[in-house]
Amino acid sequence: MTDSEGRDGTLVIGHGELGGNVLDALVNHPAHEGNGLAVLLRPSGSQRGRSLRNDLTARGIAIVEADVGIASPAELAALLKPFHTVVCCVGFAAGPGTQLRLARAALDAGIPRYFPWQFGVDYDAIGYGSPQDLFDEQLDVRNLLRAQNATEWVIISTGMFTSFLFDSDFGVVDVAEPRVNALGSWDTEVTVTTAEDIGVLTAEVIHTRPPIANEVVYVAGDTVSYRTLADIVERVRAAAVTRTLWTVPDLLEDLARHPGDGLRKYRAVFAQGVGVAWPMATTFNADRGIPTTTALEWARANLS
Repeated sequence: MTDSEGRDGTLVIGHGELGGNVLDALVNHPAHEGNGLAVLLRPSGSQRGRSLRNDLTARGIAIVEADVGIASPAELAALLKPFHTVVCCVGFAAGPGTQLRLARAALDAGIPRYFPWQFGVDYDAIGYGSPQDLFDEQLDVRNLLRAQNATEWVIISTGMFTSFLFDSDFGVVDVAEPRVNALGSWDTEVTVTTAEDIGVLTAEVIHTRPPIANEVVYVAGDTVSYRTLADIVERVRAAAVTRTLWTVPDLLEDLARHPGDGLRKYRAVFAQGVGVAWPMATTFNADRGIPTTTALEWARANLS
């Protein structure tokens, strides 16, 4: 897609788990038709970096280089300016302030269409001052985008990555024991989506006509309660699951003892059950009849 200023194609910022899947889905989308596609990578001279660049180039994906964690908005704006659509797939690991700098760079560059890295929970519903202080910056990004009308924006809310829900470091599922620790209550729900499905759905949102603009789009692979999650682990592991409830007061007290622990912050937010789940029936993928991977299907493929 080209605009009146000659901007062409789509730039994906980052090639981690999310960025790689978004690029794959864009390359394979029927509407791609060889339209310009590029990825912004951190500079690297390693063998792994060279191999990645060779692979991307062979697939017709152009390479742009910058360290978004330290680059200024002006430097970033100059890199983004040639593109029509920019999709940010660099998350919190890039450091505090990065999301806001990238959003400002997109606006300064006059990008016609911007997809910020908001591939997570409903930050509007959670609001400022939640246990996870990183979420405040996400609200700052939303406010910045909503305060202008030169750049169209699209936010894709995905819930938690499905793999993270089952990650032992997160602490909800211990596959080896097996154990499930419910956050908040057994009836508290969480929406999850695999990175692969997020890639497919993001590509579909990008190519939907008429274009989606200035809107929050909700997608989901599954929405489950912690009670259902325990049942899934029990079913897949074919063993009785130890079930433990971590209440909101318990988690907030634990966080107060370890105020710098990011995982404890996430647990406390998800335990509160606000803005972390939405019905499958209301999602973009349900409306379009696009199949996604359920929590049970993911567990069967990865935990058996």
